[in-house]
Amino acid sequence: MSSWPQNVGILGLEIIFPSQYVDQTELEVFDGASAGKYTIGLGQSKMGFCSDREDVNSLCLTVVNNLLDRHGIPHSKIGRLEVGTETIVDKSKSVKSVLMQLFEPNGVTDLEGIDTTNACYGGTAALFNALNWVESSSWDGRLALVVCADIAVYAQGSARPTGGAGAVAMLIGPDSPLVIDRGMRASYMKHAYDFYKPDLSSEYPVVDGKLSIQCYLSALDNCYQLYRKKYAQKHVNAPAVDLNLFDAIIFHTPYCKLVQKSLARLGLNDFVLTPKDKRIENYPGFEKFIDVKLEDTYFDRDVEKAFMTHYTPVFDAKTKKSLHLANQVGNMYTPSVYSGLVSLLINHEVSELAGKKVGVFSYGSGLASSMYSISITADVQTLGTFKSHLNYVQPLLDARKKVVPEEFTKLMEIREKNNHAAPYEPSGDVDVLFPGTYYLSSVDKMHRRVYQRTSTNKPENNCSS
Repeated sequence: MSSWPQNVGILGLEIIFPSQYVDQTELEVFDGASAGKYTIGLGQSKMGFCSDREDVNSLCLTVVNNLLDRHGIPHSKIGRLEVGTETIVDKSKSVKSVLMQLFEPNGVTDLEGIDTTNACYGGTAALFNALNWVESSSWDGRLALVVCADIAVYAQGSARPTGGAGAVAMLIGPDSPLVIDRGMRASYMKHAYDFYKPDLSSEYPVVDGKLSIQCYLSALDNCYQLYRKKYAQKHVNAPAVDLNLFDAIIFHTPYCKLVQKSLARLGLNDFVLTPKDKRIENYPGFEKFIDVKLEDTYFDRDVEKAFMTHYTPVFDAKTKKSLHLANQVGNMYTPSVYSGLVSLLINHEVSELAGKKVGVFSYGSGLASSMYSISITADVQTLGTFKSHLNYVQPLLDARKKVVPEEFTKLMEIREKNNHAAPYEPSGDVDVLFPGTYYLSSVDKMHRRVYQRTSTNKPENNCSS
């Protein structure tokens, strides 16, 4: 292209989640856990889950089809399709190649991009790839489409209530209402065995819970401090960066309580990075923390409690509303942080969002992490149109079916028993799925998967992989 595209970012946003959920209070009773362990301790209310009728391919087929349909985007307008997921069903064939079934009938095969995998970070890597393509000499003027999808399931036990599932699709291009701030990405990558999936025959991960929390918080520290430095370099005469820079901050959300701790953690960073002679002036009552070091505070309850209490008003104002979907559905893995963006948008009026800056922290175990920012357009009309395309989200949440823990456990046992089975005929109830949902119809003896779509008012589409 002859000129550098401006205001590259998110032009459209779509989310899906399971049509069934289990209530976390009921799950506490069923599991024999103490009252409030999941609801207060983890900050979770409901957990969406998939029966054996849905897999990562079906989630992606549904969310891509819905986005293009809702926004009236011809398939021919998409020039790059990136998928971020850790829920693989094949070690070789990409989810992106399965999605080509939506594009081939429309004569679209010139479509760059494949899958990106690194725990919950794959979706952000896919987003960066798409942004880079639009801003490069390779760009041909078409739009990019980013898909993040995962099914988070755990073996029965203390980790199971931190599961969830979902998919997010993002339309990427210039002149967007949600601009990804150029040159403001701060990343932190490191080798760690905090959460990983070495057993390719199982959906379940191996988790070092304590290390996982430490890695997450350490990555947050490093990304935030590097973002501050990059911002200062780019805005030489601007005041030093702190939490006041952002009107809202969204985080990858393994569970909601960790996000509240993370917001306070950014405040702790601001405190530590403030010159000592000004700390007490700016933070009265925090004298006993004057010499605190970040690396000594990952599990320091006194520091955690003090800063969480101090920053509760900031959390309520800038982050709490972004946790709506995480609280109601659970951890979506790669779509998690972007479900936070959807939640932020649907829980604020257009006038409250216009012209605001949103900080974003994305984390994936192993580990990979980034912090970047989004500038929301000040054009109320454009933003209103963008936001109106998300009006379906809350009604869809309300339309879900509650499943008792006993039935939920049986459905999880079916998933576990038949993971990678071939040939296989799924037994999950198709009637409970939302209209227009793609679902797994069968797996033949060569592991080839066939998908069908629940009824809308349009002809059903059959897909296979």
